[in-house]
Amino acid sequence: MKLAERLKLRAAERAAAWALRRQGPDTLPVVLQRRRIYILPTRAGIGFSLLIFTMLIAGLNYKNSLALFLTFLLSGLALVAMHQCHRNLLNVKLLDMGTTSAFTGERGGIVLTVTNESRTPRYRIELRALPKEKIATADLGAQTSRRMDLSVPTSTRGLLALKRLNVATSHPFGLFRAWTWVHLPIVITVYPRPRGAKPLPAQHGINAGAVSRGSTGEDEWLGLRPFRDGDSPRQVAWKAYARGAPLLIKEYGSTGSDLRLFDFSALTDLDVEARLEQLTRWILDAEKRGERYGLVMPNQRFEPDQGADHRQRCLTALALFGVTL
Repeated sequence: MKLAERLKLRAAERAAAWALRRQGPDTLPVVLQRRRIYILPTRAGIGFSLLIFTMLIAGLNYKNSLALFLTFLLSGLALVAMHQCHRNLLNVKLLDMGTTSAFTGERGGIVLTVTNESRTPRYRIELRALPKEKIATADLGAQTSRRMDLSVPTSTRGLLALKRLNVATSHPFGLFRAWTWVHLPIVITVYPRPRGAKPLPAQHGINAGAVSRGSTGEDEWLGLRPFRDGDSPRQVAWKAYARGAPLLIKEYGSTGSDLRLFDFSALTDLDVEARLEQLTRWILDAEKRGERYGLVMPNQRFEPDQGADHRQRCLTALALFGVTL
């Protein structure tokens, strides 16, 4: 990294730390008030200022009234642009935020809902989580809300904690940049990389009466349960739903169902990270095939199941294995 870039990043870190001491940590919803919005000219703004200064010197030197008139006109334009740039960010509200998990090496996500409660549209609101990384932009119409999706890179499994978000704008003309820092607890779960060449473990029978969530309807009828994310729409009790009941799932039992059990301690020929990557690979493969599977870790055990919730619980356990919270 060049010296100028290092100095710039260090200055930005110190400025953000000063802002944190000045305004304290944030909790949603956050309204961007006047005292927390900062503004400086951009490179284009500095060049524009130098141009105006040169025109002023030339107009005074040659006593050219037209040149002086144009100089003062452009100076007024710059002042109006500065005011509008600051106003473009003023009173924008950050309503709620969520994160999306990712596998190591992929990009995690931050989802932020931004609201403009005023009657004036706000243009090109920018959102950034890390320096030199991609930004998310959005135009906010009068009294409207928008969802902004921001992606961040991941390099190691575990929890990726981000210190703050940078909210900024350079509208209009790009002569000035107004920005603020929002210090929120942002944590992204990073799963192990799905990798490994070992075949899926052999299937094992389960105890009689176990629930098979992927039943085709040919097994013994057990009853209804509340709908959970990841359940197939084909298993929904649509007749009950039409009568005004909530979404319910039809469950069946089978004494001959099979499952796969993924055991961390069984992978004795691999190191810890390789074991976690292999287990991740097996979980994704089993979920793709619609099979029920369980996970056994040294400090946790997940009984056989399937679906998005079960997959997330197992992958989260792998991501946090050995991580100090």
